[in-house]
Amino acid sequence: MCTGPHVPSTGRLGHFKLQSVAGAYWRGDVSRSMLQRIYGTAWDNKKALKTHIQMLAEAEKRDHRRLAQELDLVSWPDELGPGLAVWHPKGAMIRKLMEDYSRERHENGGYEFVFSPHIAKSVLWETSGHLDFYADGMYPPMELDGATYYPKPMNCPFHVMVYRSGQRSYRELPLRLFELGAVYRYELSGAIHGLLRSRGFTQDDSHIFCTREDIEEELASLLDFVLSQLRDFGFHDFQAKLSTRPAEKSVGDDELWEKSTEGLRMALEAHGLDYVVDEGGGAFYGPKIDVDVKDAIGRAWQLSTIQLDMNLPERFGLEYIANDGSRKQPVMIHRALLGSIERFFGVLIEHYAGAFPAWLAPTQVRVLPVAEVHDDHAHAVASRLRSSGFRVDVVGAVEPLGKRVRNGKVEKLPYVLVVGDDDVANDTVGVNRRGEDKPERDVTVDAFIGRLTAEVDDKV
Repeated sequence: MCTGPHVPSTGRLGHFKLQSVAGAYWRGDVSRSMLQRIYGTAWDNKKALKTHIQMLAEAEKRDHRRLAQELDLVSWPDELGPGLAVWHPKGAMIRKLMEDYSRERHENGGYEFVFSPHIAKSVLWETSGHLDFYADGMYPPMELDGATYYPKPMNCPFHVMVYRSGQRSYRELPLRLFELGAVYRYELSGAIHGLLRSRGFTQDDSHIFCTREDIEEELASLLDFVLSQLRDFGFHDFQAKLSTRPAEKSVGDDELWEKSTEGLRMALEAHGLDYVVDEGGGAFYGPKIDVDVKDAIGRAWQLSTIQLDMNLPERFGLEYIANDGSRKQPVMIHRALLGSIERFFGVLIEHYAGAFPAWLAPTQVRVLPVAEVHDDHAHAVASRLRSSGFRVDVVGAVEPLGKRVRNGKVEKLPYVLVVGDDDVANDTVGVNRRGEDKPERDVTVDAFIGRLTAEVDDKV
């Protein structure tokens, strides 16, 4: 049942703590037997154990499922089924900002946008190999109009169809196709975990078709792209993992796998990125690089992936006309930078404990008039902020000022501005910045706009 490591007795566990007991289905399958699972953690010294327990307590406070509902971001109605979420307006605003950022970066990076349907006939998945190697992760088929259709678990075969829609020349390569594509994977119910493990999600998916001569430069560029994007979202501690050919479930000959794996290894070493080798951890069609990040409390999350594939181009018969007039087979690079929008959002919630940086916050500023007579100035300030592109609301003096300020802190708003008599007279505001106990008085509206503009532009 367990591959280990094992110890002969609990006396060899060092410093340990039993944490909880729970039922668990065998291999996460509800149709199998229920087992009793005992959770615990063991460390080589008391200090390390204490540090880990404190980290777990902090992780509990940051649980994205609880914060998503407390902050009115996302919910999981029973009527939808396990692993399927609906996004509320505040969560949807953050998602829009994430997707807008991603689209802009890809457009500036030389990618072309494509869209693909949510289902396809079985022949597509037969040719790609998904029905041979990934059927357990796919939703059941639908019989329609004399054909069998499957909801898509991946976007890659659709992008292959775009490439194959016409004759390609070496002058068109690298061809970089990008899609925010929804996919559906039948995760076992015991494995579903909020946004971090869903059955329906959207990938920031790209497939790059290039020549073999382009591989090294393209991979180096991709690693730069990956790390710069993750840094903008507040991650700075990275480690990579190079995953090699699976022992059983894979397609293609050994030579293609060896060339692909070596190409990824060279890219990692040229970039100077620390990495470990995960023997047998590659996709069924090719080896890959996964990039892990550490969050604010030191947990590692696997986010970005880059996969080098010489097999799907062969299975689909892809070609391009080389500069000597011969027909050659392109190389296909699969890559997702955020992984999935849903999972990345869940990681962000836990990384920031729901206190998103100003550029991502659904409401960046709340303006509070001290009394009803200050309403006009409060709305005028809000109007000027909106004209500068900021997301602002105004909460009138229907409750005591102290309570309204506290509500803003509970909602984790980056800024709460207060306007009273002196502010009306001098065109100023009082600034309550998240995380700071003492408010700042008599700040001109123009000065605040300049400060917030710089903060959003710098993504801090």
